[in-house]
Amino acid sequence: MSSSTTEKPKSGFSSSLDRFFEITARGSNIATEIRGGLVIFITMAYIIILNPLILGFAPDVAGNVMGGGEPNLGAIGAATALTAGVMTILFGLIARLPFALAAGLGINSFLAVSVVKNVTWQEAMGLVVIDGLIIVLLASTGLRRMIFNAVPAQLKTAITVGIGLFIAFIGLVDSGFVRSTGLGAPPVGLGVGGSIQGIPTIVFIVGVILIGILVARKVKAAILIGLIATTVLAVILQLIWPVGSMGVPGTDGYNAYGWNLAIPALPTSVVAVPDLSLVGSFSFGAFDRIGILAALMLVFTLVFTNFFDAMGTMTGLAKQANLADAKGNFKRLQPALIVEGIGAIAGGATSTSSNTVYIESASGIGSGARTGLATVVTGILFLLAMFFTPLTQIVPLEVGAAALVIVGAMMMGQVVDIDWKDFSAAFPAFLAIIVMPLTYSIANGIGVGFISWVIIRSFSGKAKEISPLLWIVAAGFALYFVSGPIQQLLGG
Repeated sequence: MSSSTTEKPKSGFSSSLDRFFEITARGSNIATEIRGGLVIFITMAYIIILNPLILGFAPDVAGNVMGGGEPNLGAIGAATALTAGVMTILFGLIARLPFALAAGLGINSFLAVSVVKNVTWQEAMGLVVIDGLIIVLLASTGLRRMIFNAVPAQLKTAITVGIGLFIAFIGLVDSGFVRSTGLGAPPVGLGVGGSIQGIPTIVFIVGVILIGILVARKVKAAILIGLIATTVLAVILQLIWPVGSMGVPGTDGYNAYGWNLAIPALPTSVVAVPDLSLVGSFSFGAFDRIGILAALMLVFTLVFTNFFDAMGTMTGLAKQANLADAKGNFKRLQPALIVEGIGAIAGGATSTSSNTVYIESASGIGSGARTGLATVVTGILFLLAMFFTPLTQIVPLEVGAAALVIVGAMMMGQVVDIDWKDFSAAFPAFLAIIVMPLTYSIANGIGVGFISWVIIRSFSGKAKEISPLLWIVAAGFALYFVSGPIQQLLGG
């Protein structure tokens, strides 16, 4: 059946859209692209709820949470939606691919758990801006692809898996499912006194099971539906059994069975003017606070995490959409990499963490989306979502923790791509994976993986297979691990 009479746009505007986005040429139509954009938004909208939960409660080195002395989840949610909307529209118009952008999971957790222990939130976001500038430079010069090719595929996979395990562990801890025992051995245990107790932790368990079932049944908006349903359950249970807040461990007001930070309650309003007070709240003072070497290593970790996650995601999405060749190359790759780097700059400038391409874009591709028009639709919906951010403030941390465990499980799935029969490759991959959660640091896992890879592979007779770039990266990490003693020797 000919498509010339059924798919060719008739009006001037439709014809212009078709030519600009190559809609017909890619075997799609405007209606399919709009539907695909809506599906992508539905599957990604959870980030407007989850990002504030990850970033909003962690105190920085000065003892302040993002935005000041009290958590401001509404402002983080509004900025998250704004940045995702603008960057997704920009990507759709310039790269013209059906890939949407939002605050990257993994990097936001790294910032909240590791980076702000050493710097303020404004300084942390300044490091993210620098991360983005470096990525744009690497993409513009072609170095990004060269470096990507230099790192072995097994290490790339191990880093993704390790971040997944790390995210899942954060979720288990935030929910109270795993807690410190206060003992030397074991350092952590199950719940309180070895048993699951407290309504908040039960809500977390229900959330994990519910979202897990929805994902297993391939429900497109699984995470978002699970977050909403579990939040409703949390609000109802809090109304019936008001357990209050957990408080601070070790203080008189500590309640081991309470909600971790946020107590679920009905909002006073649903629609509000977006609070964009966090936009532009960043600085470059980290270099003065912690020193040039330590700050550069944090930037390096951000660049590396952004770098490989985005490249792998875009390659996979392009293949799914039948837009890539056998090597993973696709049209408009260069502008796609540049705009993705700009997403990191925008994320730091708006205090939302680096924005990157989301694998959830696969849901829209599965619905038929093939062009940037779908991405533009998704971006517009994100901008509209800015006006509904009061809803994000009723979501307790335990509900967000359930989503972290599910996302971690999804990322862990790539572990099958590691060749476990080749121990010279499997052992460094294993170290990279296991060190991340056990040391509560993505940077440590990446560094141990790189160093062990070049050493073990070299002494296994495979030194010629190691790129000189990898040796440089490993040496940089070795320097990072001994930076403390070096600074002491230098009088720092």
